[in-house]
Amino acid sequence: MIESFVLAGWFGPTEIVLIVLVLLLLFGGRKIPELMRGLGQGMKEFKKATKDEPESQSGNNDTKPKES
Repeated sequence: MIESFVLAGWFGPTEIVLIVLVLLLLFGGRKIPELMRGLGQGMKEFKKATKDEPESQSGNNDTKPKES
């Protein structure tokens, strides 16, 4: 049963610890909070853009080419 989780792509505690250690070695302890903050801001902007997009497309169709 455990093997099926490994094959399905689930990460165990050992893999998570290993990934965290590698990230600490690559970026250092000071840089990781900055990276996570930037990632969070990017996700917020993406969610906001996806919410605003259907509203702006449904009402106005100003993108039609003007006839001369």
